[in-house]
Amino acid sequence: MTFADLDVVSLSRLQFGLTAMYHFLFVPLTLGLAVLLAIMETVYVMTGREIWRRMVKFWGALFGINFAMGVATGVTMEFQFGTNWAYYSHYVGDVFGAPLAIEGLMAFFLEATFIGLFFFGWERLSKVGHLAVTWLLALATNLSALWILIANGWMQNPVGATFNPDTMRMEVSDFSALIFNPVAQAKFVHTVSAGYVTGAVFVLAVSAFYMLRLRHMELAKRSATVAASFGLAAALSVVVLGDESGYTTGENQRMKLAAIEAMWKTEPAPASFTLFGIPDAEARETRYEVRIPWMLGLIATRSISKEVAGIEDLVKDVELRIRFGLMAYEALEKIKADRTDAMARAKLEATSAELGYALLLKKIRPDVLNATDAEITRAAWSTVPPISPLFWSFRIMVGLGVFFIALFATAFVLASRGRIDASRTFLWVALLALPTPWVAAELGWIVAEVGRQPWVIEGVMPTFLAVSSVSAGNVWATLIGFVAFYSALAVVDLVLMVKTIRMGPDRLLGPARPESGHGRPLSASPIAAE
Repeated sequence: MTFADLDVVSLSRLQFGLTAMYHFLFVPLTLGLAVLLAIMETVYVMTGREIWRRMVKFWGALFGINFAMGVATGVTMEFQFGTNWAYYSHYVGDVFGAPLAIEGLMAFFLEATFIGLFFFGWERLSKVGHLAVTWLLALATNLSALWILIANGWMQNPVGATFNPDTMRMEVSDFSALIFNPVAQAKFVHTVSAGYVTGAVFVLAVSAFYMLRLRHMELAKRSATVAASFGLAAALSVVVLGDESGYTTGENQRMKLAAIEAMWKTEPAPASFTLFGIPDAEARETRYEVRIPWMLGLIATRSISKEVAGIEDLVKDVELRIRFGLMAYEALEKIKADRTDAMARAKLEATSAELGYALLLKKIRPDVLNATDAEITRAAWSTVPPISPLFWSFRIMVGLGVFFIALFATAFVLASRGRIDASRTFLWVALLALPTPWVAAELGWIVAEVGRQPWVIEGVMPTFLAVSSVSAGNVWATLIGFVAFYSALAVVDLVLMVKTIRMGPDRLLGPARPESGHGRPLSASPIAAE
């Protein structure tokens, strides 16, 4: 298929995917830098050392640039629900809109308020007051991620909502189940930890750049030490919390798990994990496999006594669910004709959980109740997401996770010995590692979102039914506009970040003030000797 052959569904998916991936360039760094700023300012308040205040203000300037770009790109995404995904918004707006509204009221306005106080409150607030503002800013960024991921987690595991045949919409039935959705909670802690890793790698890489050039050594060494400690804890957390995310996937999105593993046949207990292989979708096998015994069973089932279902068996299960879904669809048609049909309502209530599977047939034929066995099988196979992109995205992401642990462990050992600036080889590795957390984050997004296709809401609404009634030409026009606009923003962001880093704290903040009290005179420090 060429770009010219893309339909409205494919174009809308491409537009939203590009927008989301671009927006997600800024979110992880915002999460990580916010907490690092709070940690650095806590040290400043406890010690009174001027260098820590300069560190907070310098890294805060970079945080501000990144935050502004994140807001500019995030607002566009929310408008797309109305422009490109109108039926989705109509069908599940009562459910999906609630956490988004709370995010705006609780988190975004909190962020907007405290970021202003952070930048303009240094001379107007006490030390403790400004520290409270910084921690509240960090809290607000995490709350924003929480509510966004609650909304996204519901799309992956739609709990706490039921279909109402009278309104033809999904409605909230249990708000607490929506909030405490295990998929959403697992995604939140994993995503936030990945953001902390991104912030730590960023600070470590920029600090390494300064140390390689023998500039701003006092700030760079302290910043690298904080990044090493915080980054090591975050990198270890990503692995642990990623395991929890794998378990929830095994519980609620078994097809996604099987696709990630390129596992066509059911894996008997104890299920092994494919460390490496070459997936062949046409032959339905994975060639040159290197396996780790028991590992998949421990991740997906928390046991070594349960099998892990493969794609072929899962497709058979989907066929059965489509047939039950057709019963729900038939009952719904009867309710439309006669709202008082009690038997149809009872039948729908018993089978409504499978209604979405019957909707898969809409892509094959409009009169789904007349679907043949072959068409049901074809619809069932459509629930298999793309194998190779998921297989490789997941393994590269995991490999980068192991690399982060090694990177921060090395940095932590060097920092604890006071030799963080001694190894130029390590400093080059740290500097060159700068883009890697973004690569890992984007690959994680691909695993999460591509892995649930063909569903926009797992088991409830197929993606092809969620789009607006717009022409492909309109979507093409806005897609080109977004690409052009975001490319310009990317250039602006990169120029501002590089310019700020090249300026360094002295040109950005002015000469350092001499320290008082127990602190060492700043004139004796490397930063003052430049």
